[in-house]
Amino acid sequence: MKSPKLSWIIDEVKDYVFIALGCLGYCIGFCTFMLPYEFTPGGMTGVSAIIYYATGFPTQYSYFIINAVLLAAGLKILGFKFFAKTIYATLCITFFLGLVQSVIAQPDGTLPKVVGDQPFMAAVLGACIEGAALALVFINNGSTGGTDIIAAIVNKYKNFSMGRVLMWLDFIIVSCSFFVFHDWNKVVTGYVILLISMLLLDYTMTSASQSVQFTIISDKHEEIAQQINKDVQRGVTELYGEGWYSKQERRVLIVMARRRESQQIFRLIKRIDHKAFVTMTKVVGVYGEGFDRIKT
Repeated sequence: MKSPKLSWIIDEVKDYVFIALGCLGYCIGFCTFMLPYEFTPGGMTGVSAIIYYATGFPTQYSYFIINAVLLAAGLKILGFKFFAKTIYATLCITFFLGLVQSVIAQPDGTLPKVVGDQPFMAAVLGACIEGAALALVFINNGSTGGTDIIAAIVNKYKNFSMGRVLMWLDFIIVSCSFFVFHDWNKVVTGYVILLISMLLLDYTMTSASQSVQFTIISDKHEEIAQQINKDVQRGVTELYGEGWYSKQERRVLIVMARRRESQQIFRLIKRIDHKAFVTMTKVVGVYGEGFDRIKT
């Protein structure tokens, strides 16, 4: 049996591995579909992109410099614990931005347009990849820094939610690309990229942790509980209840399970007692043995 300390070390290593993979995926989406078509996403990569479009200064360097300044300011205000994985993710993105561009660049140094003369297709693909990749980072308790740091600082001193601050910061960053291109088409495309990436981020994070809760009332509660424990290998909690109208004592079973296991549980209940009273509700996050671990 693994010791708690060993389990914690293994979990932390997994977090750092998946954060690195998420950062790599984000950089692939950014360098392959954003930079060649001169699109501006949100966050500090969006600021780095604007600097690159205006001056040609490499994105990995501007991204690192901006985040280093924000990290230095944030460390003093928010403390080191908040930034442990943020620093790691920042270094990963800085490295992968340079690596991916060097790999995909053409002999003359320009980045290829992988989907040809279809900028909107590139925007959609890039936004989807970026959103899913960022979800991988956030699911593993990571952060890409940048606007996250600004939002956390504002949230600490002002009564503004981090989500609202991030939304306005991203809106401002994308809007600033107009001063480089003087093209509202690119600005509007940037807004579309923001929307798609946020939707993919939210959907991926929700799907990854979504579970269901069953409430089961049946005269055959013992048999149902035993079969769920044996066949589905999920724990069952038995509560004591009483029908308000009948005044009869009833047993109520509570079961937490993954969404993919719900059909198996329904079939099991129907086989044992097709008259059972069953409710199923969606649960965004379940933490503990057999589910996700609590992250700090």
